[in-house]
Amino acid sequence: MVQRTGKYTVITGASSGIGYEAAKAFTERGKNLVITARRKDRLEMLKREILEKHPNLDIVIRSTDLSVPENAHQFYEGLRDYEIETWINNAGFGNYDSVADQDLGKIRMMLNLNIEALTILSSLYVRDYKDAAGTQLINISSCGGYTIVPTAVTYCAAKFYVSTFTEGLAWELKETGAKMRAKVLAPAATKTEFGMVANNVSEYDYDKSFGTYHTSKQMASFLLELYDSAKVVGIVDRESFSFRLADPLFPYAGNSSHNQQRM
Repeated sequence: MVQRTGKYTVITGASSGIGYEAAKAFTERGKNLVITARRKDRLEMLKREILEKHPNLDIVIRSTDLSVPENAHQFYEGLRDYEIETWINNAGFGNYDSVADQDLGKIRMMLNLNIEALTILSSLYVRDYKDAAGTQLINISSCGGYTIVPTAVTYCAAKFYVSTFTEGLAWELKETGAKMRAKVLAPAATKTEFGMVANNVSEYDYDKSFGTYHTSKQMASFLLELYDSAKVVGIVDRESFSFRLADPLFPYAGNSSHNQQRM
């Protein structure tokens, strides 16, 4: 395979919502992209939209279903001839239901995508690029990854994993002197396809359901704020909808005398 020239930003779940707008936002910075999602037609539409404004950029499409763990490995291995500067794990979906009534088939797919695929791709990227200057891993969590929301308990638990995993990784990279930075973005209600998928409906009115929400374009701008900052967390307050940058929010036992001692 021919080694590609130039650096690339990888964005998963780029066929709609935050991923779609994030892709456009990064190309405004002159970034080449690798974009992936299940819906190839939507990726091709995004590519055309970008190239109309930025014809000199390289926009690479990879259509795959990352809820299948083997596909996550294959997707990453297929990018060996690209130099990846930034990796954004945005792919994911939610579910509104009680734990007693939730569809376990849907929950399995949600956990595979929101947790397992994210962990696989994060781990492989860190393994290969942790000592590369200027690299960033940004995982998309949720304000529900810091607060338990009624009727979304399992989804929140999955996003708590994303938040704690990414904050812990940020500590690990810092303490080992790695050059990569790991960051987590935690949106509140954002007008995307999330509401339809989480509620198993074909139409969803954010004005009736939430009243206050952000657009995908606004969240993409918050993502760039986090990208440009030295902070680890970019979080939306789910009551005021204000956005702030922060240091890690979870307790970290880095200096505890009760940690396992290295052998």
